[in-house]
Amino acid sequence: MWNFILITVAVILLTIGLVKLVDKFIPAKFKPVLNIVLWVLIAFLGYQTYMSIYTPILFNQEKTKRYAEVIKNLKDIRDSQLAYKQVNGKFTDSFDELVKFIENGRYTIIQRRDSSIIDQEMTKRFGVDTFKDIVIVDTLGHVSVKDSLFKNSTRYKTMMNVSVGKEGAKFELKAGFLEESDIKIPVFEASVKKNVILFDQDPDMIAQENQVVSVDGVNGDALKVGSMTEVNTNGNWPKTYGSNE
Repeated sequence: MWNFILITVAVILLTIGLVKLVDKFIPAKFKPVLNIVLWVLIAFLGYQTYMSIYTPILFNQEKTKRYAEVIKNLKDIRDSQLAYKQVNGKFTDSFDELVKFIENGRYTIIQRRDSSIIDQEMTKRFGVDTFKDIVIVDTLGHVSVKDSLFKNSTRYKTMMNVSVGKEGAKFELKAGFLEESDIKIPVFEASVKKNVILFDQDPDMIAQENQVVSVDGVNGDALKVGSMTEVNTNGNWPKTYGSNE
């Protein structure tokens, strides 16, 4: 971009020089037309230079605003999935199932406390009372998943919709298991391509954004939370957009 700006500035200066040469050497009857053409060219190049600087600024402002909206939904999806796993022992790849769970699911509230009881076997063996430590789990009650996560809000009903960018777009939701040390571990991933979020923006800017590799940017060609290739429920956005954990 800076090469283009430098070239444009050089051309503008050259054009201004031509205007002065025209004014000095060209016959008077040709001067008005040539001056108009040259000044129009200067104005056009000046506008191009201005836009080459301003377009990335506008793009980044719009990108930041749209990413923030998308991340709100991704956080809701993650919270809902974690609650689903807590109750069901796995994640789901169905938004319909997730919404149904939020509306009808309930957490079991438990309390763990340490205690001790007589160890009958050891007491018989040694002839004296011998105690062993145990953990008692008390069920204190149940609480609604919806009230716990969303209170009076109904935004969970639309969390699958990408609210900015391409109209009608939805997040892609995957779920499954990874096997580590012969243990199957539940995983999930919710994602949307940057092309969808920014589909009506400058194509060159979108292409550059898809190639981002930076600690303060969203790396890769999509915004996502979770992973299907590693045990990870984090988002891939930087801390500037809020916590990704």
